[in-house]
Amino acid sequence: MKKGFDNELYVRLQSEKILERIEKFDNKLYLEFGGKLFDDMHACRVLPGFESDAKCKILLTLKEQSEIIFVIAAQDLERNKIRADFGIPYGTDVLRLIDKMRGLGLNMNSVVVTQYTGQPAADKFIAKLNSHGLKTYIHRKTKGYPTEVDVIVSDEGYGANPYIETTKPLVVVTAPGPGSGKLATCLSQLYHEYRRGVRAGYAKFETFPIWNLPLRHPVNVAYEAATADLGDVNMIDPYHLEAYGQTTVNYNRDIECFPIVRSILAKITGDESIYQSPTDMGVNMAGFGVVDDEVCRIAARQEIIRRYYKAACDYKTGNANAETVERIRLLMNENKIELSERPVSKVALDRAESCGSAAVALQLEDGSFVTGKSSNLMTACSSAVLNAVKTLSHIADEMLLLSPIVLAPIIELKKEVLREDKVKLSLGDVLTALSICAATNPVAEKAMDMLVKLRGCDAHASCILPESDLSVMRKLGVNLTCEPEYGSKDLYGF
Repeated sequence: MKKGFDNELYVRLQSEKILERIEKFDNKLYLEFGGKLFDDMHACRVLPGFESDAKCKILLTLKEQSEIIFVIAAQDLERNKIRADFGIPYGTDVLRLIDKMRGLGLNMNSVVVTQYTGQPAADKFIAKLNSHGLKTYIHRKTKGYPTEVDVIVSDEGYGANPYIETTKPLVVVTAPGPGSGKLATCLSQLYHEYRRGVRAGYAKFETFPIWNLPLRHPVNVAYEAATADLGDVNMIDPYHLEAYGQTTVNYNRDIECFPIVRSILAKITGDESIYQSPTDMGVNMAGFGVVDDEVCRIAARQEIIRRYYKAACDYKTGNANAETVERIRLLMNENKIELSERPVSKVALDRAESCGSAAVALQLEDGSFVTGKSSNLMTACSSAVLNAVKTLSHIADEMLLLSPIVLAPIIELKKEVLREDKVKLSLGDVLTALSICAATNPVAEKAMDMLVKLRGCDAHASCILPESDLSVMRKLGVNLTCEPEYGSKDLYGF
């Protein structure tokens, strides 16, 4: 894979920028940390060379100076909001991320449940955290927000929130997704800090959109596609242009709320000149890590196509609205991006047409294609992955990797014990069988070792795949898309 992004350069520049911003205040900075701390697969896909844990590496360089506050909105807990790339609820993701941070020795401060109005799911979540000895805080909706600044910045507004005790110069405020209340938590803390005589500061760290790339650069357009369900739109920052005569890119929510944020900051600090624009508030250095613009442009165009397929499938299954699909389609039209730019899609569709059943195509790192079709024994996804590891390990197609002696009890279990209507082997079943065979069969072991080489590969399915296969493909790191069509007329377990 060609690299378009220098991760080491980025980590160094970003760490330096954050330290520089801390020094601007009384050695106390609340950093609104957007995006994903771990597993930032979107950034990996649009900036080839970006490492999925790059933000975590930045925090590790600042380990001694930082602590982390996690924020989650009560309504997201109540409606069991799902993190799309992992297929897990926001609440579960918070627990997962806390475990990972602790494992790396990062300082976890607490979890804040925001916009609390007595939601039962929030109460249950708080009880679970408390039972594990984690500090939790509840923030209710801020009185007067967003227009009544005098009320917001008062004992009735931010003052009604409990103060979160912190000890480090850098307080990272992060969340599992947008709309969680990161900004409100930062500003609430700022209010309390100033009441205690501490001249603390606020800054925002958000990878996308990248402020020093052009507005219509595919990397920035890909961010719009990724957030199409939120209605985010990239815009020229008018405040920055007016203040400095410099064209920079931000997104609509930050630009729209800037006058309010600036007024709140001025009311808290007594200083109206801290920030002149939303871009000023940011500390993002990702744009300086781009070392091959063309590579990043091509990668981002591919991501936009992937986002279209994802939205189209979600609409087909009732998990998205038509407006989201239309919005991404419009972005594609504006930027002259065609579905045909994703060659693995045509390969999958051609294979499905020729075999008369569901098919999956994988494009390997060398550009070659491998396909698999659905059969009575296994799913198309299972077949494609098996064929891929055979190809990568130069195993003859006719050679059996999975012993019938191993497969028979799995099929028996699914049919007779679990009483599944369909006994077709899912990708998870097949990989389990392969790992068992690898214990005694050197050929199977050789194939097993090739699974890591699928990470980052593109794949396409001729129909919507069951969640069991989608989940395993995500874990393998395969960039899978599906045609927005059902593979059968069944309403359950398609």
